[in-house]
Amino acid sequence: MTEKPMQNTETGADVELTARPSPAPDQQSRDQRPDPRLTLPPKALAGSPACLNCATPLSGPYCYYCGQPDRNFMRFFPALLREVLSESLEFDSRFMRTMVPLLFRPGRLTRDYLTGRRFRYTPPLRLYLFSSIIFFLLAAFLSSDAIELSSGDERQNAGIQITAGTEEELARLEEALAGLPPGLREQIPLDTENAVVQNRANTDFFETEEISFNNKPWHPVDNPIAVGWWPDWLNERANEEMGNSPEKAKRISEDPRLLMNEIFDILPAAMFVLLPVVALILKFWYLFSGRYYIEHLILALHNHSFVFVMMVFFLLLDSLASFAGNRNLGWLAQGSHGLTYLTLAWVPFYLVGSLRTVYRQNWFMTISKGFLIAFSYLMLLVFVSTMVGLLSFILV
Repeated sequence: MTEKPMQNTETGADVELTARPSPAPDQQSRDQRPDPRLTLPPKALAGSPACLNCATPLSGPYCYYCGQPDRNFMRFFPALLREVLSESLEFDSRFMRTMVPLLFRPGRLTRDYLTGRRFRYTPPLRLYLFSSIIFFLLAAFLSSDAIELSSGDERQNAGIQITAGTEEELARLEEALAGLPPGLREQIPLDTENAVVQNRANTDFFETEEISFNNKPWHPVDNPIAVGWWPDWLNERANEEMGNSPEKAKRISEDPRLLMNEIFDILPAAMFVLLPVVALILKFWYLFSGRYYIEHLILALHNHSFVFVMMVFFLLLDSLASFAGNRNLGWLAQGSHGLTYLTLAWVPFYLVGSLRTVYRQNWFMTISKGFLIAFSYLMLLVFVSTMVGLLSFILV
């Protein structure tokens, strides 16, 4: 290869340029080999010479102008569905690489994500959605499974229980049973010795007259709820719910699942809406950290994902301890309780450590702000829980 002089347009001097030697064929093939992380499987490619969206010539599986992948959706549906689910849930190496720092390295996941090392991890929003869905599904299943009524066999083994309002009613019942003919008396398997005596006042529900508004008993006509700054439809709805509240309380007492189902329908959405407010709390207490709001939001997503995963472990360990206790497996029950205590103790250390890793302040400032953030979050959580309970009661 000959050297060819070239004149510099600014100085007028001749500059000699030497051509670089061509790479070896094997080196050239290695350089041109596509990065497997930036490609699509061959069976998923459409094989189009140009982007089907903007007609830009393609030199790879993605259009460099608009970003649309050269993907072929006209394929066998089960294979396409499997691919979509795999990409949506990220059950691959990215998911496993995400779980280790999420569980055992406080703040590392957020710090790496903010510094640009994002491709190796599952996106924060997808991670939050996945962990929250698993937790709420498991919590709803375990809570509904815990609400059980006594079976007929259990009542037979314990004898028929008699519920009486007062001791006098129980005495009259025993007197009536004693007056039955001897043959009929033995045919009725009543066990009055195991009779359950309950105070009827404990089973009575409140009445609307007990509800006060403006220091007077509430009445839908004489003394209705009328808040001046509320719209008329909201005042009407409040009075309607007030009138129906005793009946709803009775229905919930008879079947607590009614209220629990409504709570688990509302709580996931409420927690998701809560995230931007939590990011505002972090922004307030780290106002002079020079960080954007989105950085605080990513930390909130990661920390909530961690808490959801820990709560899943807690529910599973609690169920395992109950299982072991019912089968007299003391060693398994003790081990489950020990792991539960470790799980609960790790949560506050992790959350404080994540603040230290992300915001890089000294431990004194980190722990102090951690207490303030925890108090602010607790007040917010109490408010949200109250609203969720009230709304669930209304929707029953």
